[in-house]
Amino acid sequence: MGTIRFATVGTNITDTFLKAAAEVPEFELAAVHSRTEERAREFAARHHAPRYFTDLEKMAAWDGFDAVYIGAPIAFHYKYAKMFIEHGKHVLLEKAFTANAAQARALTALAKQKQVLLMEAMMTTEFPNFFQIRDSLPKLGNLRRYVANFGNYSIRYDDYKAGLSVNTFRRDLCNGAMLDMGCYCVAPMVALFGKPLEIKAFGVVLESGVDGQSTVICRYPGMDAVNLVTKIANSYLPSEIAGEEGTLFLDHIQGLGKMEIRYRDGRTESVRVDQPEHGMVYELRDFIHTLEEGRTESVHNTHQLTLDVMEVMDEIRRQVGVRYDCDE
Repeated sequence: MGTIRFATVGTNITDTFLKAAAEVPEFELAAVHSRTEERAREFAARHHAPRYFTDLEKMAAWDGFDAVYIGAPIAFHYKYAKMFIEHGKHVLLEKAFTANAAQARALTALAKQKQVLLMEAMMTTEFPNFFQIRDSLPKLGNLRRYVANFGNYSIRYDDYKAGLSVNTFRRDLCNGAMLDMGCYCVAPMVALFGKPLEIKAFGVVLESGVDGQSTVICRYPGMDAVNLVTKIANSYLPSEIAGEEGTLFLDHIQGLGKMEIRYRDGRTESVRVDQPEHGMVYELRDFIHTLEEGRTESVHNTHQLTLDVMEVMDEIRRQVGVRYDCDE
């Protein structure tokens, strides 16, 4: 197929995405978008994009590209993705996929109708080491517990506490700990074990109306799962999957660094494989490979996985007490 011509939307996480894309020879940058002329021009120059847009409708209607990466705030994911899908463009949509499951269902249905590829840019479930986790589960014996922990004190939290309006903690942008960071805990859980039978969640809701942190306990047949997520404190606990014969230690649920099985008899076994490339390379390669094969759905980040994750996070937010305007 040769190269795939991409446009991009956004300039924050998109900057990181384009650095990763430079490692993928099939990727060709055709255009970038930002809402202001100055920012769009500067971003295009930085990444050597031949064209830039400030009008999203004009960009979506332009026939000079095949696919778009959307790295805008979550509140705009549904609107922007819908616009590009309606113009017949393939869409790689940053996590969290949408603000809620209803939006996700509408987008996946539209993508199927228009016969375009729509995929969530969830990098962890595309890592070679995530497949190592999946393949190592039988070694653990009867599985009893999944614990995923992700906690960082946001670099913008001090500004928020000082009374400044920062995007990270804005309800109108559909932000908060669960959609921003919790997806890295929930997505592997659902990918490995499916949707839970029962969810119990509670957390800290900030004055802005978003969750600063959440604690989630999920029930599965014969096992439970715990997700610990915070943007208002640092956490140094690892993650793990515990079975009757051994426990798989994960030093970081997002990046999957050290991965070691600690068997009940005292043996240890590293199950990590070399993963030298930028984390976002793997999702991009899957997206391009899926296009090259003429398919409209990834075999890894499937529509069903995305929908299941969004439904779980909807229920978590409901119990914690976080609602967005689009939930109505």
